[in-house]
Amino acid sequence: MNAKHRRIGVSIGFAALCVLCVYFFAEKHYTITSILVSAGACGVFYASFERKKVSSRYAVLIAVMTALSIAGRFLFAPIPAFKPITAIVILSGIYLSAQGGFMTGALSALLSNIYFGHGAWTPFQMLAWGLIGFGAGLLAHPLKKYKTALLVYGAASGAVFSLVTDIWSVLWYDNGFDIGLYRAAIISAFPFTLTYAASNVIFLLLIADSFGRKLSRAVELSER
Repeated sequence: MNAKHRRIGVSIGFAALCVLCVYFFAEKHYTITSILVSAGACGVFYASFERKKVSSRYAVLIAVMTALSIAGRFLFAPIPAFKPITAIVILSGIYLSAQGGFMTGALSALLSNIYFGHGAWTPFQMLAWGLIGFGAGLLAHPLKKYKTALLVYGAASGAVFSLVTDIWSVLWYDNGFDIGLYRAAIISAFPFTLTYAASNVIFLLLIADSFGRKLSRAVELSER
């Protein structure tokens, strides 16, 4: 099966998944569907990464960055919404490719929640951090070249994380998606969103240069 056929198969599979969830789960279909689709999206990235030929050194780099982001989340656990995990995921995407950024973000959420607690929110966190890392990989050139662009992306990532995870908050509260509740959730979470954004900017200012030099060198070595 070629890549085109695989993409068609994935699209059909997602559509069938949504239809089945709506049919079988009745009034809770928004919650169940969104959870499964979020988890399924992560699964697609994992599968594509598995098919990609990567060196053992490259895989180790992703593991190291994942471990650092998890350690940062543990270390700053007493400070709500102030964590280095997003900054580390962004740098992983920039220097380890879009797929590497997604893997680092999604695995960081999955593994750190062993301590912080797993639940239906985990796929949303995996998807949010994964997409942030993936986007950083796609924008790697301008984010490397322009510090301002990097900081703006970091601040925007705080908003993206909040917007994605607030979807779960609404689904949990109402067993369905209500745009009015979603707006209320965004407004009530605004102070935390600002903290997310500020913490990303602060940590990127502190670690971007040193991490960038080390990751660039490590990637060069892994490709030999």
